[in-house]
Amino acid sequence: MYFYIKAIHIIFVVSWMAGLFYGVRLFIYHTEAQDKPEVERNILTVEYERIERRLWNIIATPAMIMTLLAGIWMVFLDSSLLQQNWLMVKLCFVVGLVGYHLICTNMIEQMRQGIFKWTSFQLRLWNEVATIFLFAIVFLAVLKSAVDWIYGMLGLIAFAMIIMSAVKLYKNYRVKRGIK
Repeated sequence: MYFYIKAIHIIFVVSWMAGLFYGVRLFIYHTEAQDKPEVERNILTVEYERIERRLWNIIATPAMIMTLLAGIWMVFLDSSLLQQNWLMVKLCFVVGLVGYHLICTNMIEQMRQGIFKWTSFQLRLWNEVATIFLFAIVFLAVLKSAVDWIYGMLGLIAFAMIIMSAVKLYKNYRVKRGIK
């Protein structure tokens, strides 16, 4: 039974991450639509709000809930997992990812109210935060080692710096080419 639940857990993790990645990408487009002429902006805003609502309510949030429930069920089936240090570290990252999801939920609500606090560049950086969580969680789950977590964190920081630099380079490329 444990491996069936584990498979379900992985499937919902993939769905949740897809929802997070696509959701923030939609936030970027939604934010950039605010710079369009009024008629185009109004049409795009209605469409982005519809897509964001469906993505969040039908895919991302249910997938998050199912991921968490399957994870809890796995621990219930094998309570010895709770004594493994790697799982405690992984759960800290999972809590961070849930916080990330909740912040995104708040962003959706603000954008529905016409409040756009984040620039498209800030949202591009924000989108990479989910990638960093994903890398940390997957490496901990696969390697099952919290002993090397200091080296892992240093590697994660280096990875984050590389991703953030790539986003900055892409922004410079877009500015140079006149792409919005």
